Amino acid sequence: MGQIRVTRPEIEGLCVIEPTVHGDERGYFMETYNQRDMREAGLDMVFVQDNQSMSRRGVLRGLHYQKRHPQGKLVRVISGTVFDVAVDLRRGSPTFGRWYGIELSAENKKQFYIPEGFAHGFLVRSETAEFCYKVTDFYHPDDEGGLMWNDPDIGIDWGDVSQVILNEKDKHHPGLRELARTL
Repeated sequence: MGQIRVTRPEIEGLCVIEPTVHGDERGYFMETYNQRDMREAGLDMVFVQDNQSMSRRGVLRGLHYQKRHPQGKLVRVISGTVFDVAVDLRRGSPTFGRWYGIELSAENKKQFYIPEGFAHGFLVRSETAEFCYKVTDFYHPDDEGGLMWNDPDIGIDWGDVSQVILNEKDKHHPGLRELARTL
């Protein structure tokens, strides 16, 4: 394999991708996406859209998914630090309802691949964070779904959540038990 190292967490389909960083006194260079390297690692998804957001400390975006047009996401942070989380919503999966979280930062340069069938969200831990991601399907505003970020049945350990900032929509998502009846 060329320029990346792939680690596969216990939940099937999730991948942590660490690019090779070439640094010297001038700074650094890295490939943030190389289709050949990804295919060699067994990741043959096709991306159709790139997105970027900026958020301030305490902002929690998520947990989001698309219902009829699910998206795989390759996420990374280009400025700041976030705690990034994926929750398995694949019906019949042996890990249905389980979560995995990872710190992504401009410093560690890790990327996280979340395949179709997962809810996804992140909490900003730095003063601000810029978050970039590629997706495997286009965004459909009428197809949005959400999962309660602090559902005790899932038990995500977000760390310090004393100052969580949510948008109005993210305050009202159902818990896993309720959501499971509609999946």
